[in-house]
Amino acid sequence: MTKPTIKKWVLWAIVIGLLVVDQIVKFSVKTTMTLGESHNVLGNWFRWCFVENEGAAFGMSLGGNYGKLALSLFRIVAIGALAWFVGHLRKQKAPNGVIVGFVMILAGAIGNMIDSAFYGLIFSESTFTSVAQLLPEGGGYAPFLHGKVVDMLYFPLFHWPEWMPLIGGDLFFSPVFNFADSYITIAVFYLVIFHWKYFK
Repeated sequence: MTKPTIKKWVLWAIVIGLLVVDQIVKFSVKTTMTLGESHNVLGNWFRWCFVENEGAAFGMSLGGNYGKLALSLFRIVAIGALAWFVGHLRKQKAPNGVIVGFVMILAGAIGNMIDSAFYGLIFSESTFTSVAQLLPEGGGYAPFLHGKVVDMLYFPLFHWPEWMPLIGGDLFFSPVFNFADSYITIAVFYLVIFHWKYFK
């Protein structure tokens, strides 16, 4: 017997719940930590480390204002396409796990889009010596769609063996990322591992 397709309100609840977590954490980091500030959570294996990037996942960026604007516009188009695709999956009665996976990707994309679109308008600049202010009197640090994405999760877990040329001793995985990035990454792995037959 085919399981009933997941309700729309459940999907909205997932998106909103994930966004609330992502944004609460980012607001907390932005308003309590200076840029570059770091705190150990699990020894040196997991650190809370505040960095900002121009908007791409895991700290990657495109150069200059035009690159930033292009990335923001691309993200808006991608969000629209993802929202349409989730609706299409529901109509096609795709497995609920597939639908939820794409909803997580959608939530992650929206989470980082919020930073890019609005953080420059509502926050002052974060620096290495001062904490950002919410709704500063002189206005924010950047115009619409030119804000920076807040990252804080850092897992310097593994290093390449010392004997390896060029990369010996370097971190295996060094990016600092956020919850929105995590939603996307977890969803992609989940879809590939558990639902690859559907896409086949």
